[in-house]
Amino acid sequence: MKTALVLEGGAKRGIYTAGVLDVMLEHNLLVDGVFGVSAGAIHGCSYASKQIGRSIRYNIKYGNDYRFMSFKSLFLTGNMVETDFCYHELPEKLDPYDNEAFMKSGIEFYAVCSNVETGKPEYIKCKDMFAEIDYIRASASMPLVSQIVEVGGKKLLDGGIADSIPLKAAEQHGFEKNIVVLTRPKGYRKKSASLKWLVAWVYRKYPKFVEAFAMRPDMYNAELDYIEKQENAGKALVISPSRLVKIKKMESNLDIVREMYELGRHDALKMLDKISKYIKSV
Repeated sequence: MKTALVLEGGAKRGIYTAGVLDVMLEHNLLVDGVFGVSAGAIHGCSYASKQIGRSIRYNIKYGNDYRFMSFKSLFLTGNMVETDFCYHELPEKLDPYDNEAFMKSGIEFYAVCSNVETGKPEYIKCKDMFAEIDYIRASASMPLVSQIVEVGGKKLLDGGIADSIPLKAAEQHGFEKNIVVLTRPKGYRKKSASLKWLVAWVYRKYPKFVEAFAMRPDMYNAELDYIEKQENAGKALVISPSRLVKIKKMESNLDIVREMYELGRHDALKMLDKISKYIKSV
C-alpha cells in the first residue's frame, strides 16, 4: 500500500508543516508520495530531498528581506514573492536545494495548482525541481498579489483555490494511506470568501476561476468533513496544530514564525509512534 503526505498551504502559517516534516525526516519516516499545495508544496520539496531544517533556516535568515515576501516586491515586480530571488537565487545559490537527492528519492511529488481558465485543479507530477520550478511557483502564487504563471501551456495560480487539501486526489492517484498535515487547529471552518468583488474584477476574463474563488469556503469545509470521515475510518492520519498561534500571512515577527515551526515539531513528536506505525502498517 502506497502512503502519501497531503500538505495544506497557508503562506507563513505553512511553516508548521516544515516542523512536522523535519521530525519525520529525523526519524527516517518516509512516504511514497507528496501532494503539496502552495506553502505545502514549498516545504514538501525539502522533505523530498531530505534536507532537514532547510525550510526554517531560510525562512528565518531571509524572512525580512523584502524580496522574500513584501508589498515592496509587489510594487517593484508585480509579485509579492520576488520570482528570481525566491525561486532561483535562494534554491540555486543562497541555500542550495539538493535536486539530485530529490530525483533519486523515489518520491512521487505533485504540485497542486489552480488552472485559471478552467477553475479546476491541476496535479503536476514534478521529476526535476529546477527544470519544473515554475509549477512550485504557480502553486504558491496567491491571487491579487501574484502574476499568473504561464507554464506547460497552462495559466496557473495558487493551488488552494481549486483544491485546498487534496486528500481525494491522493486517493485517486493510488495512494491508499495518507497523512494529512493541516495548518489550522482541529475544528476550524472557513467563512465566506473575502475580496470576492475584487477577484471578480481582476480576473473577469476568467469566470471559472472567479467562480472557484467564490466557492472556496464551501469546498474547503467539505474537504475537512471528508478528511474527518476518512480519519475516523482509519483511512487517513491527520496532524494539525494543537493550539492556535496568531500568525499573519505576511508575518514579519520571526519569533512567531519560529513558534509556529516549533509547534509543528512538538505535535509531530507527540504523535511519533502513531505516525511510525501508520506508515509501516500494511
